[in-house]
Amino acid sequence: MNTLYITGAGVSAESGIPTFRGEDGYWTIGSKNYTPQEMATRVMYKNNPVEFLSWYYHRFATYRHHGANDVHYWLADKNLITQNIDGLDGKAGNMGYISIHGRVDQMTLFHDQEGPTATVQATPWETVDENNLVDSLLNLFQIKNTPELDRSFKPYVLLFDEFYTELYRISEARQRMREADRIVFMGTSFSVTITNMALDIALRQNIPIEIVDPKPVATLPSNAIIHKMKASTYINKVENGELL
Repeated sequence: MNTLYITGAGVSAESGIPTFRGEDGYWTIGSKNYTPQEMATRVMYKNNPVEFLSWYYHRFATYRHHGANDVHYWLADKNLITQNIDGLDGKAGNMGYISIHGRVDQMTLFHDQEGPTATVQATPWETVDENNLVDSLLNLFQIKNTPELDRSFKPYVLLFDEFYTELYRISEARQRMREADRIVFMGTSFSVTITNMALDIALRQNIPIEIVDPKPVATLPSNAIIHKMKASTYINKVENGELL
Protein backbone atom coordinates (compact mmCIF):
# COMPACT_ATOMS: atom_id res chain seq x y z
CA MET A 1 0.00 0.00 0.00
CA ASN A 2 1.27 3.47 -0.91
CA THR A 3 0.60 5.41 2.29
CA LEU A 4 1.39 9.12 2.32
CA TYR A 5 2.09 10.66 5.71
CA ILE A 6 1.54 14.40 6.19
CA THR A 7 2.91 15.73 9.45
CA GLY A 8 2.58 18.94 11.42
CA ALA A 9 4.02 20.52 14.53
CA GLY A 10 2.53 17.93 16.87
CA VAL A 11 5.13 15.41 15.69
CA SER A 12 8.09 17.63 16.57
CA ALA A 13 6.49 18.65 19.87
CA GLU A 14 7.67 15.31 21.22
CA SER A 15 11.22 16.52 20.56
CA GLY A 16 10.56 19.51 22.80
CA ILE A 17 9.88 22.01 20.02
CA PRO A 18 6.82 24.19 20.74
CA THR A 19 3.95 23.81 18.30
CA PHE A 20 3.52 26.90 16.18
CA ARG A 21 0.10 27.74 17.58
CA GLY A 22 0.58 26.46 21.13
CA GLU A 23 0.76 28.71 24.16
CA ASP A 24 4.53 28.92 23.88
CA GLY A 25 4.66 28.60 20.09
CA TYR A 26 6.01 31.09 17.62
CA TRP A 27 2.54 32.00 16.40
CA THR A 28 1.85 33.26 19.91
CA ILE A 29 5.06 34.88 21.03
CA GLY A 30 6.23 36.45 17.78
CA SER A 31 9.00 38.95 18.40
CA LYS A 32 9.23 41.85 20.82
CA ASN A 33 7.52 44.26 18.44
CA TYR A 34 5.62 42.22 15.87
CA THR A 35 3.19 39.34 15.61
CA PRO A 36 4.24 36.26 13.60
CA GLN A 37 1.76 37.23 10.88
CA GLU A 38 3.65 40.51 10.50
CA MET A 39 7.10 39.04 11.02
CA ALA A 40 7.12 36.07 8.64
CA THR A 41 6.52 38.03 5.44
CA ARG A 42 8.49 39.27 2.45
CA VAL A 43 7.32 42.78 3.35
CA MET A 44 9.02 42.54 6.75
CA TYR A 45 12.14 41.05 5.23
CA LYS A 46 12.42 43.93 2.76
CA ASN A 47 11.55 46.68 5.24
CA ASN A 48 13.23 45.39 8.40
CA PRO A 49 15.66 42.59 7.53
CA VAL A 50 17.48 42.71 10.87
CA GLU A 51 14.29 42.11 12.89
CA PHE A 52 13.24 39.41 10.44
CA LEU A 53 16.55 37.56 10.44
CA SER A 54 16.97 37.85 14.20
CA TRP A 55 13.62 36.11 14.68
CA TYR A 56 14.58 33.25 12.39
CA TYR A 57 18.05 33.01 13.91
CA HIS A 58 16.56 32.52 17.37
CA ARG A 59 14.18 29.88 16.00
CA PHE A 60 17.14 27.96 14.63
CA ALA A 61 19.06 28.46 17.86
CA THR A 62 16.16 26.74 19.60
CA TYR A 63 15.79 23.93 17.07
CA ARG A 64 19.47 22.98 16.87
CA HIS A 65 19.45 21.71 20.46
CA HIS A 66 16.69 19.19 19.73
CA GLY A 67 17.08 15.88 17.96
CA ALA A 68 14.73 13.66 16.02
CA ASN A 69 12.33 11.56 18.09
CA ASP A 70 10.96 8.04 17.64
CA VAL A 71 8.25 9.23 15.26
CA HIS A 72 10.77 10.94 12.96
CA TYR A 73 12.85 7.74 12.89
CA TRP A 74 9.77 5.60 12.23
CA LEU A 75 8.91 7.88 9.30
CA ALA A 76 12.47 7.81 7.94
CA ASP A 77 11.64 5.24 5.24
CA LYS A 78 8.11 6.45 4.61
CA ASN A 79 6.47 8.57 1.89
CA LEU A 80 6.37 11.87 3.79
CA ILE A 81 5.36 15.49 3.40
CA THR A 82 5.95 17.66 6.45
CA GLN A 83 4.83 21.17 7.28
CA ASN A 84 7.63 21.48 9.83
CA ILE A 85 10.67 23.62 9.10
CA ASP A 86 12.88 22.14 11.83
CA GLY A 87 14.67 19.66 9.56
CA LEU A 88 14.30 16.80 12.05
CA ASP A 89 13.03 14.38 9.43
CA GLY A 90 16.27 14.90 7.55
CA LYS A 91 18.26 14.32 10.73
CA ALA A 92 16.33 11.06 11.17
CA GLY A 93 17.49 9.89 7.75
CA ASN A 94 14.50 10.43 5.45
CA MET A 95 16.22 11.27 2.17
CA GLY A 96 13.14 11.77 0.01
CA TYR A 97 10.70 13.68 2.17
CA ILE A 98 9.17 16.96 1.06
CA SER A 99 9.55 19.89 3.45
CA ILE A 100 6.66 21.80 1.94
CA HIS A 101 7.25 24.96 4.01
CA GLY A 102 11.04 24.85 3.76
CA ARG A 103 13.72 24.38 6.40
CA VAL A 104 15.09 27.00 8.75
CA ASP A 105 18.57 25.45 8.53
CA GLN A 106 18.74 26.26 4.81
CA MET A 107 18.62 29.42 2.72
CA THR A 108 17.90 30.42 -0.86
CA LEU A 109 18.38 33.46 -3.04
CA PHE A 110 15.86 36.21 -2.47
CA HIS A 111 14.25 35.86 -5.88
CA ASP A 112 11.07 36.87 -7.68
CA GLN A 113 8.59 34.07 -7.03
CA GLU A 114 7.28 34.38 -10.59
CA GLY A 115 10.79 33.86 -11.96
CA PRO A 116 13.07 30.81 -12.22
CA THR A 117 13.31 28.55 -9.19
CA ALA A 118 16.32 29.33 -7.00
CA THR A 119 18.65 26.77 -5.50
CA VAL A 120 18.81 25.86 -1.82
CA GLN A 121 21.90 25.65 0.36
CA ALA A 122 22.75 25.23 4.03
CA THR A 123 22.53 28.28 6.26
CA PRO A 124 25.66 28.58 8.43
CA TRP A 125 23.73 30.00 11.40
CA GLU A 126 26.52 28.72 13.64
CA THR A 127 28.79 31.45 12.30
CA VAL A 128 26.51 34.21 13.61
CA ASP A 129 28.23 36.32 16.25
CA GLU A 130 25.64 37.22 18.88
CA ASN A 131 27.93 39.96 20.20
CA ASN A 132 27.75 41.58 16.78
CA LEU A 133 24.36 40.25 15.73
CA VAL A 134 23.24 42.94 13.27
CA ASP A 135 26.39 43.05 11.14
CA SER A 136 26.81 39.29 11.37
CA LEU A 137 23.32 38.60 10.03
CA LEU A 138 23.57 41.20 7.28
CA ASN A 139 26.89 39.77 6.15
CA LEU A 140 25.63 36.20 6.21
CA PHE A 141 22.62 37.03 4.04
CA GLN A 142 24.56 39.48 1.85
CA ILE A 143 22.49 42.53 2.63
CA LYS A 144 23.84 46.08 2.56
CA ASN A 145 20.85 48.21 3.50
CA THR A 146 17.88 46.30 2.12
CA PRO A 147 17.66 42.84 0.51
CA GLU A 148 18.32 42.78 -3.23
CA LEU A 149 16.65 40.34 -5.60
CA ASP A 150 18.97 37.64 -6.94
CA ARG A 151 21.82 38.87 -4.74
CA SER A 152 20.74 38.63 -1.12
CA PHE A 153 19.68 35.42 0.62
CA LYS A 154 16.64 34.63 2.75
CA PRO A 155 15.81 31.67 5.00
CA TYR A 156 14.37 28.80 3.00
CA VAL A 157 10.96 29.20 4.61
CA LEU A 158 7.61 29.79 2.93
CA LEU A 159 6.36 33.14 4.21
CA PHE A 160 2.76 34.22 4.80
CA ASP A 161 2.71 36.47 1.74
CA GLU A 162 4.38 33.92 -0.51
CA PHE A 163 2.82 31.05 -2.45
CA TYR A 164 3.80 27.44 -3.09
CA THR A 165 6.24 27.14 -6.00
CA GLU A 166 8.54 24.45 -7.37
CA LEU A 167 11.16 25.67 -4.90
CA TYR A 168 8.97 23.94 -2.30
CA ARG A 169 8.28 20.97 -4.61
CA ILE A 170 4.56 21.70 -4.86
CA SER A 171 3.95 19.72 -8.08
CA GLU A 172 5.66 16.67 -6.61
CA ALA A 173 3.62 17.04 -3.43
CA ARG A 174 0.36 17.10 -5.41
CA GLN A 175 1.48 14.07 -7.38
CA ARG A 176 2.21 12.14 -4.20
CA MET A 177 -1.26 13.00 -2.93
CA ARG A 178 -2.92 11.82 -6.14
CA GLU A 179 -0.96 8.55 -6.19
CA ALA A 180 -1.57 7.66 -2.53
CA ASP A 181 -3.72 4.67 -1.55
CA ARG A 182 -4.11 6.15 1.93
CA ILE A 183 -3.24 9.49 3.53
CA VAL A 184 -2.38 9.67 7.23
CA PHE A 185 -2.26 13.10 8.87
CA MET A 186 -0.21 13.36 12.05
CA GLY A 187 -0.20 16.25 14.51
CA THR A 188 -1.65 18.92 12.24
CA SER A 189 -4.31 21.53 12.94
CA PHE A 190 -5.53 21.57 9.29
CA SER A 191 -5.11 25.34 9.26
CA VAL A 192 -2.81 25.65 6.25
CA THR A 193 -3.32 25.32 2.52
CA ILE A 194 -1.38 22.09 2.03
CA THR A 195 -3.57 20.03 4.34
CA ASN A 196 -6.73 21.41 2.75
CA MET A 197 -5.26 20.55 -0.66
CA ALA A 198 -4.58 16.98 0.46
CA LEU A 199 -8.07 16.61 1.93
CA ASP A 200 -9.63 17.88 -1.28
CA ILE A 201 -7.66 15.44 -3.42
CA ALA A 202 -8.44 12.57 -1.07
CA LEU A 203 -12.16 13.30 -1.09
CA ARG A 204 -12.34 13.70 -4.87
CA GLN A 205 -10.39 10.48 -5.48
CA ASN A 206 -11.99 8.55 -2.60
CA ILE A 207 -8.63 8.00 -0.90
CA PRO A 208 -8.98 6.72 2.70
CA ILE A 209 -8.01 9.30 5.33
CA GLU A 210 -6.69 8.79 8.85
CA ILE A 211 -5.99 11.50 11.44
CA VAL A 212 -3.61 10.96 14.34
CA ASP A 213 -4.02 13.66 16.98
CA PRO A 214 -4.89 13.61 20.70
CA LYS A 215 -7.11 16.66 20.16
CA PRO A 216 -8.32 16.54 16.54
CA VAL A 217 -10.11 19.54 15.10
CA ALA A 218 -13.88 19.30 14.95
CA THR A 219 -14.42 19.92 11.23
CA LEU A 220 -13.08 16.75 9.60
CA PRO A 221 -14.54 14.54 6.86
CA SER A 222 -17.16 12.15 8.22
CA ASN A 223 -15.45 9.15 6.62
CA ALA A 224 -12.06 9.86 8.23
CA ILE A 225 -10.68 7.36 10.73
CA ILE A 226 -9.57 9.33 13.78
CA HIS A 227 -6.98 8.09 16.25
CA LYS A 228 -7.16 10.28 19.36
CA MET A 229 -3.58 9.74 20.46
CA LYS A 230 -0.09 11.11 20.10
CA ALA A 231 1.93 10.06 17.08
CA SER A 232 4.31 8.07 19.29
CA THR A 233 1.39 6.06 20.69
CA TYR A 234 0.09 5.46 17.17
CA ILE A 235 3.38 4.07 15.84
CA ASN A 236 3.72 1.79 18.88
CA LYS A 237 0.28 0.37 18.20
CA VAL A 238 1.13 -0.12 14.54
CA GLU A 239 4.37 -1.90 15.42
CA ASN A 240 2.53 -4.12 17.90
CA GLY A 241 -0.06 -5.07 15.29
CA GLU A 242 -2.92 -3.28 17.04
CA LEU A 243 -3.46 -1.01 14.02
CA LEU A 244 -2.96 -1.73 10.34
